[in-house]
Amino acid sequence: MSLSQALKISDSKSWSYIFNTVALLAICGSLAEAFYYQIFMNELPCPLCQLQRVALTMAGIGMMLNMRFGPSAVHYALILASAMGGAIASVRQILLHIEPGDTGYGSELFGLHFYTWSFISFLVMMVFCSVMLCIDRNNMTAAFKTATKGLTVLVMYLFLTLTAANTVTSVMVCKFGSCPDNPTEYLWKF
Repeated sequence: MSLSQALKISDSKSWSYIFNTVALLAICGSLAEAFYYQIFMNELPCPLCQLQRVALTMAGIGMMLNMRFGPSAVHYALILASAMGGAIASVRQILLHIEPGDTGYGSELFGLHFYTWSFISFLVMMVFCSVMLCIDRNNMTAAFKTATKGLTVLVMYLFLTLTAANTVTSVMVCKFGSCPDNPTEYLWKF
């Protein structure tokens, strides 16, 4: 392997690492915002909202795997499958509230409900995976273990913390049974 080929692969790995880190940070922002509205605005997530959070979390796990072990078609497949599942759940929720006079479920951000933003996010994730598969196509032959550094470790811990907090509050909303269609209070209180 020539030096120029080695530098090209190294640069491609660096870009992959950076893009996955930024994408995971965006997922952290989405989960933190949903968590903020749940805790401080007392807007409990409906079952479809919970599915969308699970899809965001699964996509984040795929990105975290890419950051930790290098780009892999399997990791991108996890992200794509999660994005498709999340898109289906958010489209279902959009269609539930598309009737004239229906005010929708929950708050709006910049004129759109969170489930609409969720659908847009999942579409962006699908485009992200398509682009990253093109960028990483030459690096998927051998998995490599990256040395996680400073900011990346913080982003990973932030993601894991938000995932754990969302899991706890989901159990509090639904207890260990089916979730109410329109939750108004936590079923499990401390």
